[in-house]
Amino acid sequence: MILEALQYAATRAVTPKEFRPHIRYSVNLWARANRCAKAWAEHEDNSRQFVLQSARKLRQRRTAVVLGSGLLRDVPYDALVAMFDTVVLVDLVHLASVQAKLRLNAKKNVRIANRDLSGFDDVLADRQPEPLDFLRRVPYLDLVVSANLLSQIGTGARHRLEREKITNAPDDLLAKLIRTHLDALAGLPCKACLVTDTSFDVTGRDGSQQQHEDLLHGIEISSPTAAWEWPLAPFGEESRDYRIVHHVIARELT
Repeated sequence: MILEALQYAATRAVTPKEFRPHIRYSVNLWARANRCAKAWAEHEDNSRQFVLQSARKLRQRRTAVVLGSGLLRDVPYDALVAMFDTVVLVDLVHLASVQAKLRLNAKKNVRIANRDLSGFDDVLADRQPEPLDFLRRVPYLDLVVSANLLSQIGTGARHRLEREKITNAPDDLLAKLIRTHLDALAGLPCKACLVTDTSFDVTGRDGSQQQHEDLLHGIEISSPTAAWEWPLAPFGEESRDYRIVHHVIARELT
């Protein structure tokens, strides 16, 4: 708890005011990642290897943008920094510990940006959502990675609807936000690759399924290049009696 409090305080000091409400979630995720490091290792390695394979296919490696860069555990950060002239990390929050790591980069070729990538406010205001339109202004863009972000767009929107008691949202809001992200990636004039969890199961010790949830709200992603399981909460993390396993897919969209 002391380390979490220090992480929170240090991150708050370097986070723009409008993004500070999201710090608590990022700190909690950081703490869980540390506790579950062994259980998450295969998922993180699979994610890193897939992104690295996509990057290696490129003839030019000028600018790479990582959407949902988060804790940098599931992104081949060191390899991208070495391979590309510029790496841009985009997320709601960049923890102080992550920013400290970036300052150690001898090439000084990494940029960070705090940005809401959901399009939530636009849809609620009945505007066409274009949460990735800023990518059009990124020069020499060769690679865009959506790193375990897609499901969080829907989950974050659902939590916001509940927290703010919003009643005028369209019924298909969550699916629309997810589809918007996928369409935007598919429309990019560069290599775009996606890693995302699509659903999760809550399973008891006897193997019985206690809960199943579709994290993409009916949106299908066809022909994944790879698929694997991510034990987000192994036995003992949330309960001795059940574990939570997310199902992850990866594919190139362009």
